[in-house]
Amino acid sequence: MCICINCTYVDRCVTYHAVESQHLQPHLNEHPDFEALSPTVNVNIATDAGNIQMEWDVISCDSFVSEAGKWIKLRPGHPIPN
Repeated sequence: MCICINCTYVDRCVTYHAVESQHLQPHLNEHPDFEALSPTVNVNIATDAGNIQMEWDVISCDSFVSEAGKWIKLRPGHPIPN
């Protein structure tokens, strides 16, 4: 799971914006203004009946500041992205 969902910068982060794009998810912010330092993105690739699925997750980031539940505060009632 992407560490971004519990980061104080999730709604301002350019890297998370790119992850949202890869997952075809609506953006928390159309114009993010925060550049994360040294984010590491893990891409898992799986095939299922000939379909290729990719899961993009930020697994580490030098800018990460823990704020438990930050994403869900911004999108109450929505399922947390995988």
